[in-house]
Amino acid sequence: MSDTRYPSNRRGHIIGWGKALPERVLTNDELATLVDTSDEWIRQRTGIAERHIAGEGETTFSLSLKAAQDALHITNLDPIHLDLIIVATVTPDYPFPATACLLQDALGAQHAAAFDLQAGCSGFVYGLSVAAGLLAAGLYRYALVVGAETLSRITDWTDRTTCVLFGDGAGAVVLESREEPGGILSSVLGADGSGGELLMIPGGGSAHPTCAEMVQDRQHFIQMKGQEVFRFATRTMPEAARQALEKAELGVDDVALFVPHQANDRILQTAAKRLGVPEDKMFSNLARYGNTSAASIPIALCEAIEQERIKRDDVIVLTGFGAGLTWAAAVVRWSLPLPSPTPRRRTIVWRSLRFRWARLRSRLRRLWRRVDARLFNLRYEQDGRRKRRDEE
Repeated sequence: MSDTRYPSNRRGHIIGWGKALPERVLTNDELATLVDTSDEWIRQRTGIAERHIAGEGETTFSLSLKAAQDALHITNLDPIHLDLIIVATVTPDYPFPATACLLQDALGAQHAAAFDLQAGCSGFVYGLSVAAGLLAAGLYRYALVVGAETLSRITDWTDRTTCVLFGDGAGAVVLESREEPGGILSSVLGADGSGGELLMIPGGGSAHPTCAEMVQDRQHFIQMKGQEVFRFATRTMPEAARQALEKAELGVDDVALFVPHQANDRILQTAAKRLGVPEDKMFSNLARYGNTSAASIPIALCEAIEQERIKRDDVIVLTGFGAGLTWAAAVVRWSLPLPSPTPRRRTIVWRSLRFRWARLRSRLRRLWRRVDARLFNLRYEQDGRRKRRDEE
């Protein structure tokens, strides 16, 4: 297990936040037309009523971009000042390049390092911890951390034990390194790979490469042993939260709001009981979105802010668990006044122009690569002809 208490003179502070959800909403009643289930069965066992499902043209990247743009809008930060972009996801647009690199290009964040992080549903807090550590060390000033998923693309819609659980979406935060009180105070990260087979996609990797037989056996979809994952989650989420609070020299009573991974209503209830806090201190939007994996915590954080459940100087705890098996928790003392002021019209126009310029710049760079490649080939051919003449 890795735990960190960040130095008091410099910390990563959340200065912007945003979320994005697909337009299509899939209700439990609609699911009941696909598999042998019912609205009552799903609600009683999971607490989920509906979830958002990516449609044509909606991908992990496109959702990440919308969430990131919203987060940057709040900060009024030009993406050119971003130093780091991390996208936590198990459903990248491609095996490579990283979705974070696609995002870096689309935002016009030309000075930012970018990479994807895969830690299952714990991924966003993992990414937040990595970014906070780099900011606390003084290596970077601004970082963008995104949790984004299109789980509908890896869900077996004939398996009622899993298809009722998952949804799509993205959430993002912008961090700034500041020498002032508050910000991300501590984090705890952990893993137990011996439980990897409890929640996994067996096919499609180097162990079982994609082939017709693998697809026929439906090995490219999520497989989960629900009871074992439930027991793991109800133990590790509360324990990780306690450990992170201890590192921050705080207790459960100091916490204004817990923002947990949204997996199952029974898990949230059990976690609240084990932490000894009332259920209304455990934020939940599970009923409307289902389990969105790495996106669930940042989406929930955005909604908690929108509902004015967080105010300046509040201590909040982000905690989750996921495939791997992994777990993570982070303690944040909120350092911004809320709500943020509404931007002026000219600011909104300038932001729109900035993102259009990023798209244009990307096209120009692609065009230049083609021109440069053509010029290189011409020079190579000329050098070859010259060499042959000299030999003759």
